[in-house]
Amino acid sequence: MLAAALLSMSVTAQELRVGLVNLDRILRESNIAKAAQTKLEQEFSRRERELQSMAQQLKAASDKFEREAPTLAESQRVVRQRQLVNQDQEFQRKQRELQEDMNLRRNEELQAVVERANRVIKQVAEAEKFDLVLQEAVYIHPRLDITDKVLAGMNAAR
Repeated sequence: MLAAALLSMSVTAQELRVGLVNLDRILRESNIAKAAQTKLEQEFSRRERELQSMAQQLKAASDKFEREAPTLAESQRVVRQRQLVNQDQEFQRKQRELQEDMNLRRNEELQAVVERANRVIKQVAEAEKFDLVLQEAVYIHPRLDITDKVLAGMNAAR
């Protein structure tokens, strides 16, 4: 509504220059965002593989217990059930920790990309004498969309 109000206002002696940026496209298509995604994948790949291995071991132990449970003594069955529960709890704990660490790092990397994008947006706005640049809109007319210029500026600076 702010953009509509600003666009509809009469500006004396000059027209209001407005540019719009699609931040989602920048986060998907810029080289710096792609590099950040690759960095995160590399950073967490070892822990993800460890979790996958742990899940497979837990499944194998559970399957083995299911097969052997009818022939086990009650005390052995209880001990093995406790071991499975403990393994499952450990797996879930590590899974939560990984997810939390990944979210934290993703937010850090995302923040760096957004800060870089904002600097480039400001450079483009100053160079092309925009009065107002907005991020995100329901609809962006191609004439007002400066996303390609921002992407070019971000990718050139890398």
